[in-house]
Formats: sequence, C-alpha cells, structure tokens
Amino acid sequence: MKIIITGGAGFIASHVADAYIKAGHKVCVIDNLSTGFLKNVNPKAKFYKADIRDLAEMERIFKKEKPEMVNHHAAIAEVVKSLRDPIPTLEVNVLGTTNVLLSFGNYGTGKNKKFIFSSTGGAIYGEPKKIPADETTPAMPLSPYGLSKLLGEETIKFYARQYGFHYFIFRYPNVYGPRQNPKGEAGVVAIFGGLMKAGKQPTIFGDGTKARDYVFVADIARANLIALHKGINETTNLGWGKKTTDQMIFKTISEIINYSGKPAYAPYRKGEVYKITIKAQKAKKILGWEPSTTLKEGIKKTVISL
Repeated sequence: MKIIITGGAGFIASHVADAYIKAGHKVCVIDNLSTGFLKNVNPKAKFYKADIRDLAEMERIFKKEKPEMVNHHAAIAEVVKSLRDPIPTLEVNVLGTTNVLLSFGNYGTGKNKKFIFSSTGGAIYGEPKKIPADETTPAMPLSPYGLSKLLGEETIKFYARQYGFHYFIFRYPNVYGPRQNPKGEAGVVAIFGGLMKAGKQPTIFGDGTKARDYVFVADIARANLIALHKGINETTNLGWGKKTTDQMIFKTISEIINYSGKPAYAPYRKGEVYKITIKAQKAKKILGWEPSTTLKEGIKKTVISL
C-alpha cells in the first residue's frame, strides 16, 4: 500500500519507514530536516522536503501521492524548549497535524484509510497517582509539549469523524536506539552514550532517581507495522511498565563501554515528569504486541551505533 510518513528523516519514523519498506509497502517521507537527517531516509522511499505547517504544500503532496495510510511522526518533541517558548511546539504539533489531517481527508484513497499517530505516554499523564499508567489514567500534562500531543489526539478523532477514516494513536514511552541524536535535548541513552564514549561527563538532572519506561526503537517500529492491519480507532500505550532511573541508564552504559567517571548532577528541570511507566496490556490484546529487546541489549546496540 501507499504510505506517507511525516518526520521520516527523524529517529523513530525512519525505523518505521524501514519496517514498512521491508514489508513491501510504498513509502513517501515528508520532513523539513529541522531535526531529521537525509541519511536516515531509506533509499527506497520517495522524499519530500516540506514543512507540515504549510497547508498548500501538504495538499500538493497528498493530491499527487493519494496515500492509503498516514503515519504521522513529525513534531517538536522537546519538553524544556516547549516551556521556554510554547508557540512553535503548538504550531507544529497541533496546527501542523491539522494540515496533515485535512490533506489526508481530502486526498487519501482506499476503503480502509487509516491515520497512525505517535503521541506520548511520558508527557500526557503527568504525575499520575498510580503507575504504571494505563489508557484510563487522566491526562494531566505538565508541559506545552504534553498538551500539544493531547490536543493532537483530539484533533485526529475530530477529523476522522468528519472524513470517515480510521485512526490508531500510540502513546510512546521513552524510545531509544540507533539514529537517536546524541546532541538533542531528549534521548538520555544517546546523550549519555555520546558523551561517555568521548570521555566526557554526562549530567543527570536531579538525584538520579527520575525514572522512565524505556523501549527499544525496533519494538516501536514493529507496533507501527502491525497497526497497518489491526486496530480501528484505538489509543494504546507502548511500554514495559518498568521503572528505569537515570542512574540505571548511566550504570548500564558505563559497564558496556568501561567508563570509569562519575556523572555530574544538576537541578531538576521544570515541566519534566519525575516518574512514569505505562502499561501495554491493551496493545498486547489488540495488536498482539509486547516489547522484546532488553534494556542492556538495546543500550549496547545504541551505544555501538554512536
């Protein structure tokens, strides 16, 4: 089938594109290369350098390609940046998403049109009283980034009703793996690994007990592949339901590369969730999906690739 992937030059979406192409699908990638890299784009994919905030350009591409599926990953995904200046995050993640939805609604083809969306489980639930969080946990975002993803979800549901296509929304955990940018704001594994391999000291924000749910990118790509054919109008978490602290990430990388230094510590950053893990039982029920790559195995593959 013909699939448009937005943000397909980025970390996660480039792995999703690879999985789709390997399965025999035709893939078109849209990316403005603001944080993505052309080297990440599969050579078998058709590439458009374009910004999702440009509705006329989105409509031109969608009218030409007439996709059956959209996998929407293009976003600004930086919590601290969204707190400093929320407008770009809201423009890209809400208005940009609306442009993609309008274009798909007007020019998508096929009886089983579906819009697959990468949302966030880490930032949408905020600081829930009980973890692991499931999909019934109230959404209480602590940052404009988390808010933008929640607004994106509701926008998708609205336009799916208006245009009559299906959707599948994934709430991601902390995803890590090869191609993650070690110089970005997010991506602890890549940032720590890049610094430590260079013999530099990484910084832990807080006392090291801040915890997340880490899933390897290949497992996330596999979920996106299954969702092409399973699940109609669903929102599901993807995660282990296990807490992994910043200190554990540092220790695991240290053991893999024989790093003997200590981390630096800095104050917690406003807007960041202290502890979050997410249940994926619904994904297992609907998609038959569960993560399979262990933390140590995944971190080793990530650090080797840096």
